[in-house]
Amino acid sequence: MLHSGACGDDWQSVYGFIGASVANIINFQAIFPGAEQLILNLNYRSTPQILRACQNLIQHNEKRIDKELRTENGDGEDVIVLNSSNEAAESLTLVNEIRELVDRRGYAYTDIACLYRCNFQSRVIEESLSQHKIPYHIENGLCFYDRREVRILLDYLRFIVNPNSEEGDEALKSIINVPNRYIGRKFITELDEFQSGSSLHLYDKLKAIPVELPYIRKNVREFIQLIDPLIADAETLQPAELIQLLRSALDYDRFVTDSDLPSPDDVKIENLNQLVMAASRFNSIRAFLDYTETFQDEVASDNREGVRLLTCHKSKGLEFPVVFLVGMVENILPSKKGNLEEERRICFVAISRAMKLLYLSHSLTYLGTPAKRSIFLDEILVTFNPHPARNTPPKLHHSAHSRRSA
Repeated sequence: MLHSGACGDDWQSVYGFIGASVANIINFQAIFPGAEQLILNLNYRSTPQILRACQNLIQHNEKRIDKELRTENGDGEDVIVLNSSNEAAESLTLVNEIRELVDRRGYAYTDIACLYRCNFQSRVIEESLSQHKIPYHIENGLCFYDRREVRILLDYLRFIVNPNSEEGDEALKSIINVPNRYIGRKFITELDEFQSGSSLHLYDKLKAIPVELPYIRKNVREFIQLIDPLIADAETLQPAELIQLLRSALDYDRFVTDSDLPSPDDVKIENLNQLVMAASRFNSIRAFLDYTETFQDEVASDNREGVRLLTCHKSKGLEFPVVFLVGMVENILPSKKGNLEEERRICFVAISRAMKLLYLSHSLTYLGTPAKRSIFLDEILVTFNPHPARNTPPKLHHSAHSRRSA
């Protein structure tokens, strides 16, 4: 007799955006009558306190298979809630907690993971970790300032602030065909070789080189007409102002999203908005560029012996002794564009990565506007199950000034 089976966890179904459906697991026995269901609910990873937080959260989902998480692990520490004024303060609190864990409690940086719902949230965290010399590694991802949509705009700034230099030459090669101006490698090679015996930099060569093809000649002319006034004003332009000018003049948001109507929730648009926010703290383009270049220090920003930074989705299947889940505010986690039950499962995946310590962090403002703390925090910290003896709420840890009770 042929036997077959399937293994899955309806509580961790988080890929609805690519067509996955939790109903495949929930309705499995209806689809295959006679199938036997085996509940594997013994957890070998987490403490009872962390499992209780997971149980409290997921019980608010209606579409789920009922099960009770259990473990034979000994008691651990209470779930810790961190409350900050804004994202910058939140990241500084993260730094202080990490230092405490490493310097005084014997944890290694590799024991610690910082999880977030959206990629754009890493920018503030990266900056704080880098400034305080805490090594980190972005798991399966790029440093914020290396993301293509961000890097290209930084190259525009590098070129505009110093066009006639080796740095300007390299930046020009990066931006000359972004957005698409039909300028390929052959043209760049010809530009390099044009008047090769002279001391001209590439931009002067671009202005002087004869271009035969009419459509490329037109595109080069329009590029120069865009760039020349910006170069002339580079000393007086604020970096955030210049970035916004480029986004508008290049129709850059449409280009990077490949959409006629870019959504403000698109991850690339969110990254660009984060770039503007970072640039707004600087009065000169050069100062801002110098700052972004500090993140090219691979010892700090791409150190596999460092703290792990990753999205909730990328954390699935992994485990860490210590987990920080940051940005627990409404419209981020849960996302305003997501299905609430799937968002709750995403949160479940994140907090269930923790083995020994779980920190949940939120702030009073986010992205410059007042923020309401995530409903998931209240669900985690307040009992939902009508049988409190089986499911009591996790206690909160009170000590440092940045920690607040729910």
